[in-house]
Amino acid sequence: MLSPDLPDSAWNTRLLCHVMLCLLGTGSVAAGVTQSPRHLIKEKRETATLQCYPIPEHDTVYWYQQGPGQGPQFLISFYEKMQRDKGSIPDRFSAQQFSDYHSELNMSSLELGDSAVYLCASSLGTALQNYWLSVPKPSCLSWGCNREKEVGAATQL
Repeated sequence: MLSPDLPDSAWNTRLLCHVMLCLLGTGSVAAGVTQSPRHLIKEKRETATLQCYPIPEHDTVYWYQQGPGQGPQFLISFYEKMQRDKGSIPDRFSAQQFSDYHSELNMSSLELGDSAVYLCASSLGTALQNYWLSVPKPSCLSWGCNREKEVGAATQL
C-alpha cells in the first residue's frame, strides 16, 4: 500500500508504476496490433510498403521510425481515416488509413538512412479528445503511456 506520508510527486510516481505493471500484464492488450512484414530487406531507390492492423475497436493509428541508437521518432497519425498529426515524415513517405482502420506506410526511393525499426501503435479515441482536442502523440510505446490500451508492433527495415 502507498504511504500517505510520501510527497505528492513520489506518491504519483509509485502509483503510475503500479498502474503500468497491471496494464503490462494484461494478455489481451498485448496481442492486439499486428504489423507486416516483420522484416524487410530492400535496395537503395526501391519502394517498401508496411501494413498495420490495429485492435478491432481502435480507430487511431500512429507510425514511428526508430533509427539505430535512437528513440522512436513520430512520423504520422490517423483518426478514423483522416490524418491527425504529422511529424518528421520524409516527403518520400506517405501513409493512409482505410475504412477497416488498418493503415499503410509507403516508402519510395529508399535511402541508407531509412534503415530503421518502423513501429505502429493504435489506441481508442474518445469523443472528448476527438471533438475538443488534437489526439496527443504517445510519448512511448508501452501500454498505458498516455492512454489506456495503447499497443504497438514493429517492422525491421
